[in-house]
Amino acid sequence: MILTDTLLDFFLETRQHTEHICQPLEIEDYVVQPIVDVSPPKWHLGHSTWFFEEFILKPHAENYRLFSDDFAFVFNSYYETVGKRVIRSDRGNLSRPSVEKVYEYRSYVTDAINRLFADGQNRHLNDLLEIGIHHEKQHQELLITDIKYILGNNPLLPIYSENFEEHVVENHEQDWIPVVEGIYEIGHDSEDFCYDNELGRHKVYLQPFEISNKLVTNAEFIAFISAGGYNNFQLWHAEGWDWVNQNNIKSPLYWHNIDGEWFYYTLNGLQKVNPEAPVTHISYYEAFAYAQWKGYRLPTEFEWETAQKYFPWGKRWEWTESAYLPYPNYQKAEGALGEYNGKFMVNQKVLRGASVATSKKHTRHTYRNFFQPSLRWQFTGFRLAH
Repeated sequence: MILTDTLLDFFLETRQHTEHICQPLEIEDYVVQPIVDVSPPKWHLGHSTWFFEEFILKPHAENYRLFSDDFAFVFNSYYETVGKRVIRSDRGNLSRPSVEKVYEYRSYVTDAINRLFADGQNRHLNDLLEIGIHHEKQHQELLITDIKYILGNNPLLPIYSENFEEHVVENHEQDWIPVVEGIYEIGHDSEDFCYDNELGRHKVYLQPFEISNKLVTNAEFIAFISAGGYNNFQLWHAEGWDWVNQNNIKSPLYWHNIDGEWFYYTLNGLQKVNPEAPVTHISYYEAFAYAQWKGYRLPTEFEWETAQKYFPWGKRWEWTESAYLPYPNYQKAEGALGEYNGKFMVNQKVLRGASVATSKKHTRHTYRNFFQPSLRWQFTGFRLAH
């Protein structure tokens, strides 16, 4: 738990960083929604603000007046407990409220939080503020990935920023890290912040295994493509094979084959694929098929967490072989915040680590991200195990 004065600074720093992410955007970029999984930047700005208003200011700030009676309907995401909301696929139709009005909303709520916490608060409110901060940090990551999808599907493939370091090469040699058979403890084990899906620290039994100290690279994945990996049904789950054929998938997301050479769209614009950088923007299906082709497998989330201290991570969210399920004795929080994680524990795969889009002070080795196996718009990669 962060002390209140430091927590307030953390809050203000987080609010400023969200707006910094949006600085390179043109006004027209703020409302685009190419697919249902991508939310417009304007919506992220409003939703992360509504979270503080709905869960802290409305119930706890004396004589608080809502900025707008309509904004709970506009900026609620999936909280059934809170009330009706704009359906997810319609977020791109919100030409109103204007971008200017949303920034006014952000200032209004930020100032109200600042006043409420200026003289300190109780443990309950501090906990709410801390989860709100990390909720906004999640949306900072989503902002970057959604902005990339928006611009990466613009026919002009415009540059977002020339300063965003997206493809960080791992310079160490590939090696296999052995882990001995045994019983290991899994889950969050400190007083620092975590989400409820990391709790329920428990023991797991692991067979002996080895895990790569390095993520699979673009060069290695190009070899899979050149060997006909996308055309070999024997490498794929049946569902993955259907997905490949129905969507005509032949390479990672954002890749373009131009005159026999591979290029990819990056936040720095269209560039030649860096063969040494970790592959990114692939689905679980593709990660699994590659592992099959190499004669290896993906690690489970428990293997990953047990071995993570022996390898660098944080350049890509890493697919694991684990289904997203509750830990032993998992308890959902009361009320709307109980909808934060628990109701999504079905038909999803766990990702571990972090990525180049993950904000500072928002990473830890017990963090459990989760997505459907077909999704690729996040900065997803993988390492092998056997």
